[in-house]
Amino acid sequence: MDRVRLGVVGLGNMGSTHIKGHLPQLPRFRLTAVCDVDPKRMEPYDVAKFERSEDLIRSGLVDAVLVATPHYAHTTIGIDSMANGLHLLVEKPISVHKADAERLVAAHRKGLVFAAMFNQRTDPRYRKVRDLVQSGELGEIRRASWTITDWFRTAAYYASGGWRATWAGEGGGVLLNQCPHNLDLYQWILGMPERVTAHLGFGRFHDIEVEDQVTAFLEHPNGATAVFTTTTGEAPGTNRLEIAGDRGKVVVEHGTITFWRTRVPVGGFLATDPGSFSTPEVWRCEVPPAPGGGGQHVEILRNFGDAILDGVPLIAPAQEGRASVELANAMILSGLQKRTVSLPLDAAEYETALQGLIRESRHEKKTAETGPADMAASYR
Repeated sequence: MDRVRLGVVGLGNMGSTHIKGHLPQLPRFRLTAVCDVDPKRMEPYDVAKFERSEDLIRSGLVDAVLVATPHYAHTTIGIDSMANGLHLLVEKPISVHKADAERLVAAHRKGLVFAAMFNQRTDPRYRKVRDLVQSGELGEIRRASWTITDWFRTAAYYASGGWRATWAGEGGGVLLNQCPHNLDLYQWILGMPERVTAHLGFGRFHDIEVEDQVTAFLEHPNGATAVFTTTTGEAPGTNRLEIAGDRGKVVVEHGTITFWRTRVPVGGFLATDPGSFSTPEVWRCEVPPAPGGGGQHVEILRNFGDAILDGVPLIAPAQEGRASVELANAMILSGLQKRTVSLPLDAAEYETALQGLIRESRHEKKTAETGPADMAASYR
């Protein structure tokens, strides 16, 4: 095989963008099939068309599947794809909740390439910061903060699809739609915390039932703490990542990396220096990442194809997508129950809580549609 026959399931914003904008740059792929519940979305493509993912998967026309559907279907279509021997690339998040993510990962079969669309892992700034942290240049990590409020969305955005911003259709708000990228980068760079305490605004800025504002406090096993802040209702937004360690701090903002490096370890200095108000000598360095923003979606797709054809390592193995799902779930559960949540998260507990939110939402919508009198009659 010198080219990968690819089927795309889900032709909304991302699915159509992959086909029209990304695949033309990748000669090692050949689009051979598409699938969508809306036949009109498939009309522009001169390939096999299916309204059911099951039929595309069993057609014999594809070697790999790219899943770009609403979130809940990532799990079911992904499991079906791998059960039928197909390589799989799934859009973020890999699943809505941890239990489904574990089911999807458990379905992975030896010999199949299983990747996630975490395109921000290709950004040279975050690659460089990860290297600074993991190589020990920052020393032991003490504190981090990430303010990501540049995910601004209008009411029209949320009204563009009935599944958007609902517990039943999307499974969450900013944490499940926009921030899987940031949550993935957070754990990729800093590792997983052991406790999460979050304050969430549900429909704080938009007429939606899910979270559009989040402030979370994270505690790591070594005592390091972090604050994670995001929203889709603030403009102008900020994207600033700051990480402080025993050898200084690094800040990523406005496309640059600034490293304030202490000449000596901070812990040793504060324990031994005789001055009451002295501080360690600090050198300010502009750290040059590679130019540009990385290959993004195209690079993840190219890497997926190269992994299938040549066996190269994946940039974003889908198994690692469980971490961002777990972080999002922990923040939502903490916000709902107004308590600190310990990790690893109890997957069954969260799934039960999510099902309760879905039932409550459906009940409220039915009440609004039928009115109290009709609702009473329906129970007689």
